[in-house]
Amino acid sequence: MAAPTLVAAAELGLVGRPAQASTATSGIPSAEITEILDLNDLMTVAALPTSGLVTVEVHADGTVSFALPRAEVGQGITTSSAMLIAEELGVPLDRVRVGLADARPELVFNQLTGASNTTISTYTPIRVAAAVARSRLLRAGAVELGVDVGRLRLVDGVVTGGGLSIGIGALAERAASLEVLRVGVTLKDDAEFTVIGTPRNRVDALAAVTGRKQFAMDLQVPDAWPTMICRAPTINGKVRAVGNLDAVRAMPGVSDVGVVSTGVAVRARTFGQCIDAVRALEVSWKAGTVEGRSDDDVLEELRRAEAPMGLKPLVPHVDATFTFRFRSNSALETNCAVADVRPDRAEVWSSLKSPIVAKKAIAARLGLSPGAVTVHVTEGGGSFGRKLFFDAALEAAEASKLFGKPVRLMWHRADDSRQGRTHPMARSRVRATHLAGSVLSFRQLHTSVTTDLGHGLGEVITAMAASLPVGDVAFSQTFFQLSQNMPYDFGASTRQLRETGRGFNTGSMRNVYSPDMTCARELVVDQLARRMGKDSYQFRRAFLRDARARAVLDKVAEVGGWGRKLPDGVAQGIAFHGEYHSMNAVLVELDTRPETTQRRIRDGVAGPRVTKAVVAVDVGRVVNPKGLEAQMLGCLMDGIALTLTSSLHLVDGHFLEASWDNYFYTRQWNTPPEVQVVVMPSTGSEPGGAGELGVAASMAAVACAYGRATGTMPTDFPINHDTLSFEPKPAVPPVPASPTDGLTWAQ
Repeated sequence: MAAPTLVAAAELGLVGRPAQASTATSGIPSAEITEILDLNDLMTVAALPTSGLVTVEVHADGTVSFALPRAEVGQGITTSSAMLIAEELGVPLDRVRVGLADARPELVFNQLTGASNTTISTYTPIRVAAAVARSRLLRAGAVELGVDVGRLRLVDGVVTGGGLSIGIGALAERAASLEVLRVGVTLKDDAEFTVIGTPRNRVDALAAVTGRKQFAMDLQVPDAWPTMICRAPTINGKVRAVGNLDAVRAMPGVSDVGVVSTGVAVRARTFGQCIDAVRALEVSWKAGTVEGRSDDDVLEELRRAEAPMGLKPLVPHVDATFTFRFRSNSALETNCAVADVRPDRAEVWSSLKSPIVAKKAIAARLGLSPGAVTVHVTEGGGSFGRKLFFDAALEAAEASKLFGKPVRLMWHRADDSRQGRTHPMARSRVRATHLAGSVLSFRQLHTSVTTDLGHGLGEVITAMAASLPVGDVAFSQTFFQLSQNMPYDFGASTRQLRETGRGFNTGSMRNVYSPDMTCARELVVDQLARRMGKDSYQFRRAFLRDARARAVLDKVAEVGGWGRKLPDGVAQGIAFHGEYHSMNAVLVELDTRPETTQRRIRDGVAGPRVTKAVVAVDVGRVVNPKGLEAQMLGCLMDGIALTLTSSLHLVDGHFLEASWDNYFYTRQWNTPPEVQVVVMPSTGSEPGGAGELGVAASMAAVACAYGRATGTMPTDFPINHDTLSFEPKPAVPPVPASPTDGLTWAQ
């Protein structure tokens, strides 16, 4: 406690989420492990022991601050966290300031941002900390006003009672100086909520749209000059020799040039001068880690690694094989970091979702003790799982140490596409047997290029284990089994993951295994419905085990007008996905008619277009409906991209894509002009996961619509992967020249 502020911490018992009863239609409890313990439960329980280190601070000016031990990358968690504090403390939302905590190793498992876990794991700790602060302020108010504490109320930042009132700012110092008593607090009942569950604009919206929001590259760290890396033409190639270091050092604006572990670093007065220097470097390179390989080579390796499906069954069955290509994890904000390394200490700023692991890795790279390294977590412009890794922070620290000067390091867009993190290529095989109107078994074998889960659960021990030759297999299997489930009552349901192939820079792209797994599953569900002569929606509804699952499916069918008459070549698709105690269904209408697919698009592929989408989502207790709606819209755009347009092309050891202009995330011409998100009424007292929830069902619904519109089930994603609509940029130099007028495209 430090006057004149009041700092209040949560103190929680180790109480896990209550087990949810199965609602299997057969009356037999589901064998799904995720209904007992899923990945989110594991992360939440792991975070509980350090939840008491979560603190809310009340200031003398009446504002309240909170350092959130997670990364805000556009998902809106600073807003939802501020709403929790405003609700429980009794202050206006605009007086709550939520920032991001520096790397705090003492939090152990409690500083990883991922698996849609933030709101689940912080929901109670933040509220308890705010309630403790409220209790302290009321006790201080009783002393200050001479009124019994039982007669006082704290509303809108003011303590009132007995005809008297006083603001919390005036009470902060006295509340901090009171004897600390370990007393229980009572959280608000759900029926009393006036903030939680109400739609609120993001607290950072104005700053974002006016350009005042601070990202890593906006920070004014003294003498931190722009810095970039000249990278190899093939994935993970290393420097053999540089032929013109002195000449490049003499270029305009350039202050330093030197070899680092990932290439040749250049520091200059402007990023334009960095680009000029990178392009001028004459570097000979050692072979990369996947030298000479192509998409076909990787597919063949996946085929060789696949587990046998077994003998053909004697009963009717559906067999299907699906291919999912490499996809980029690049976010809107490119990979970047600021670093100031001195002989005895280092300070780094970057958007980091696993900052504890980053701090340890940076210290090891610099030869410093972890205590000598300070890692600041900045807000980020998107992630897609990319910011679970800290490549830029490591490079910035290494370059700053080499040059003996602060650096502002930024990856070029081409770096992100060609050397950044990717979602692994994978093949998923499904066999489903059926007889007499029942599905007897459903087996799914998923074979993938290895997913790098080296960040572990956000702390050093699991990160090290996940990086070991045996540990990474165990970690990925745990991740897979605790994040996948079978929502349908399909008899004997089994799934298996095999991973193979190293040398690629992979990562946990948004929703990780679920989009591919769910897309394959839902396409086969459509095939089963067709084989049995059933309607796709009614078939799903009959076999879904959970009442909440049926409710979201019913809602999209109702709002989307399932079964309505559409022109030939236009069809509806419907899909379901549930994870982390949340439910999601999506209905889309897809136009595959020639006049749509053959539209002329400059430097792009038109392809089919989603013309309408309806999303229904049930996440249990909803904190901010407006934020949840925005999340689902983003997930829908992800799903459309994964099905129709976005992939990387591996040729001769490198990816052809070199920026957003030739990596086709969902573009305006594929975006539905009609979209509706239905947020279902809160169905419990605790929130479920939401950040990744909507991707899988969105991808699957678009794929199912494509199958119904064309009469052919799609099996290779994205469906336009074989259409190369752009002229690939050269790999040497590794980045294209900077534009000079911004209008080159119009000529």
